[in-house]
Order: sequence, then structure tokens, then C-alpha cells
Amino acid sequence: MNNEKAFHLLRNSLTNKSTGFTPEERKQNKLEGLLPAAVETLEHRVARAAEQCDQCPDDLARYVFLAHLQDVDETLYFALLISKPDKYMPLVYTPTVGDACLKFDRIFRSSRGLYLPITEKGRLEELIRNWTEPDVRFIVVTDGSRILGLGDLGSNGMGIPIGKLALYSAAAGVPPQFTLPIMLDVGTDNDDYLNDPFYMGLKQKRPDNDTYYEFVDEFTSAIQKIYPGCCIQFEDFNIHHAEPLLEKYQDEFCMFNDDIQGTAAVATAGLYTACRAKNETMKDQRILFLGAGSAGCGIGDLIAQAMQADGLDKETAYSQVRLFDIDGLLTKSRADSLEPFQRAFAADHEPTKDFVGMIKAFKPTAIIGVSTVHGAFNADVLKAMSEINERPIIFPYSNPTSHSECTAEEAYAGTDGKVLFASGSPFPPLSVNGSEIEPSQGNNVYIFPALGLAVYATKAKRVTEKMFLTAAQALAETLTEAELKSGLLYPPRDRIREVSGHVAAKVAEVIFDDGHASVDRPSDMAGFIKEHTYQPSYAPHQL
Repeated sequence: MNNEKAFHLLRNSLTNKSTGFTPEERKQNKLEGLLPAAVETLEHRVARAAEQCDQCPDDLARYVFLAHLQDVDETLYFALLISKPDKYMPLVYTPTVGDACLKFDRIFRSSRGLYLPITEKGRLEELIRNWTEPDVRFIVVTDGSRILGLGDLGSNGMGIPIGKLALYSAAAGVPPQFTLPIMLDVGTDNDDYLNDPFYMGLKQKRPDNDTYYEFVDEFTSAIQKIYPGCCIQFEDFNIHHAEPLLEKYQDEFCMFNDDIQGTAAVATAGLYTACRAKNETMKDQRILFLGAGSAGCGIGDLIAQAMQADGLDKETAYSQVRLFDIDGLLTKSRADSLEPFQRAFAADHEPTKDFVGMIKAFKPTAIIGVSTVHGAFNADVLKAMSEINERPIIFPYSNPTSHSECTAEEAYAGTDGKVLFASGSPFPPLSVNGSEIEPSQGNNVYIFPALGLAVYATKAKRVTEKMFLTAAQALAETLTEAELKSGLLYPPRDRIREVSGHVAAKVAEVIFDDGHASVDRPSDMAGFIKEHTYQPSYAPHQL
């Protein structure tokens, strides 16, 4: 009575097709009697799954439904996401993933990925080898210390790596079997979780820096040994660890930090597109940030690089980018108290906490919010930007929506509809001066999946800053003139796979140009990328 073949097919989410198994497959693999009689196409199953998702009472329930679908049938899951990216990606990732992480221990159904607790320090290689897939090309890893704008969520932050890797496959076509989400459970300083009986992570405080860095070193060394061709994406690490880890590892192996580099690329792409809309160049821009953490400084660095590529010298480029943090403007008088990655932006200016006053004095063409302070771009800020710019650029990039510096409606109303707007989380369509506007969302989904596809196809040995600048430029190229005239700064999400293919091909060119590829250069780069792009389908099964 042993039927391991059927059990494997039906219980493995990568092989299960449920009613999608043909009569021949059912007979050959001993599935007869284990499934309803109907034999259904993938398209038919997508339609049913869409109806089931629609029947869920709210977005969090839809997130739970989609997570279950991924656990049962990944082909169906990705086919559903790809069928309507603009509908399902906000459910899989921002903004819904923020609520999901806050309640992750409450909505938990089954485990996905690896949880590596610091209590197993010295045994990480052994634990990682418990993963069943022999070939992993992409890992998204977090320690849960700074999840979106929500703070220290500990192991509840596992929703972020899971969601990010879903977008690798849905948005760009990285094959899902090569992806692995990982939680580095180093404890939490969140007392609510330490006292919560349902919290599933280690109930201990986060360690000292020496212990922490030794643990991360052990992790990265083990991954390179077990999966030598793997690219590691660091995600949602706090300000004190994110930049040092990037600086330490970026020249050692294939890795990047999406909060710093991916956010920088998507913001820079939005500025490139805004420049197109204003018939200006990048070197004409003056940028003022609210928020000077690793994300803000990462964006500022890439913008300064874009300005240098446009003809400015380094000193001038950095002088056209200024940042505010909780203590006000980053100035030279504060240099000793600044993090190393902040010091390039220290202005020769008297200390000030007056953001509106700085707008009037500095006269920025753009303000970018990465502060997680809801409502920080208030009416006075919007009015000041509108008074000095014919078309002010306003990017409230903080996630989730509840932490956005302003809403789309506030930005358009506060500038009499003149704004060039993009946000980190989605906002609904609105009517502006008699026209229907679809507010742009500067989501990293336009960058990291495409870059990942390029890395996967080329088997790249490194991820470089040049690749992110190229991705930003390529993304800006994808906007049509009609989309630009409609007020968009990013292409609609329903074109995400087409856009990702273009960005991936451009990034792949740089990978080959700079000698980071591990395969031979193809004659047709676009075709090469397409050949490596995952398309969900119910392929024939035979064990």
C-alpha cells in the first residue's frame, strides 16, 4: 500500500497540479482516485483561485489565502500573481505585508524557508544543509530589526523575505525553486513580543555587536560553502548594521542591500523620469531629504553618482543633496556624531531643524521622504515647494501607507495639481483638475527582481553600484510618452514583466562589460534574458 510517488507529487508545491494532472499522468503516477474527476487547465484553476481570493473579507485574509496557495501549488500561485500584477502584488508585498508581519505569529499556518537562531551559533552550516533544494541562487535574509517603518518585529519579519522572493519570480521570472527566504533570529528588543505567548522567535534581547557580527560572518561563510553561486539580498536590517554589512561584504561575494541600493535605484529612476517631464537634466536638480538613515543616504549617493554621470564633479554633486534627520540638517558641525555613511552629506550650514525654512533657503527641486513620519510633508511644506517650483517633485517613500509623509491627494491638492508625485506605498486613483490621475508608486519591485534575473542568467559574481545606476536609467526608459503625459513616473504594474525584461537585459550588458559574468556573452541579450525567464505552466510529470 506504499504510494510515495503520489504523495510526493501532491504534497510538493513545486510539483502539485491537483486537478491539472492529465488522465495519463494520474494513471502513470498512481493518482487515480486521489483527485476529483475534472481535468482542468491552469487558466481555469487561476479563474477559480481569483474568485476564492475575492471572497476573502479583507486584504490580510487575502494575504493568508495566497500564502496557503503558495504552500500548495506554486505554479498556480505565480500564474495568479502574473495574471493581474497590479491587483495581487500589493497583497503579497507592500502595503499588506506590513500588517501581515505585525500579526505573523497569529496568522502562521506552515513554515517556509529557514530560521537560524543565534543560539545555534557554531552549527549554522549543519542547519542550512537541512534545506531540501540542492541548488539555491537567491537568498533574501533579514534579522527583523527594522521591518519597513514598523521597527523591531523579530522573527515576525519573516514575511519580508518570503514576499520579496515571491516578487523575484512573479515580477521578473527568477525560477522559484532557486530561491530561499532566511530569518536570522538574534532575538528582539521588542518587549511586547518577549512577553507574548504566541511569539515564535527567540525570547531574548538582541546581542552585543561582536557576537552579532560573528554570527552573520558564520552565516555568510556557510552559504558561500554550500551554495557558492548564490546571491544574498540583505533586507530590513537596522541603521547600525545595514551599511556596515554592505560595506564589509559587497566586494567579497555576490550580495546587495535592497533597502539601500534598490530603494536608491527606484528613486533615481523616478528623478530621471521627472527630468524627462520637465525637459531638464539630473545635474539641474537639488534634492532635500527628510530621513537620513541608510535608505536616505543610499538614495543620495546614487543621485550624486547620476549627477556626476551627467557632468558634475563629485563635490558639486554632493552639495546639491541635503538631508534632515530627527536632529535637523546634517551639517559639518555635527560630523563627529554622524554615522560614516552620512558624513559626505554634511553641509557647510548653520544647524537648523526648520524643514520649511531649508526649503526656502536651499530651493530644492525635489523632496524625498524616508522618515516614516506620517504627515511630515504637511501643507506648509507642500506650499513652500510649490512656490519655488513650477513642477515640484515630491516623493513620500516611507512604507507602509500609514507611515507615508503625505498622501497622493494631499500632494496634488497642496500644489494645485502641479506636483510630480511618487510614493513608496500605493494610493488609489484621484481626480485632479478634471482629470483622472493614477498616483505613481516608486516600488523597489521595479528594480530588485530585474536585477536578480540578470544575476541569475549571467551567474554574476558581484553586484555593483554601476548595475543599480544602469537599472535606474533603464527603468526610466520604459515609460511611454503617453504614460509620462498622464502624470506617471513609473510604468503601470501590469507591464512589470515587460519592464523587468528590459531592465534585466541592460543590467546584464554591464555585468558582461565589467567581467562579472560566469557564462559566455550571448549575441542577443534580450533573447538570452527571455530564455532564462520562468513562466508558470503545468509541465508533464513523470517520476
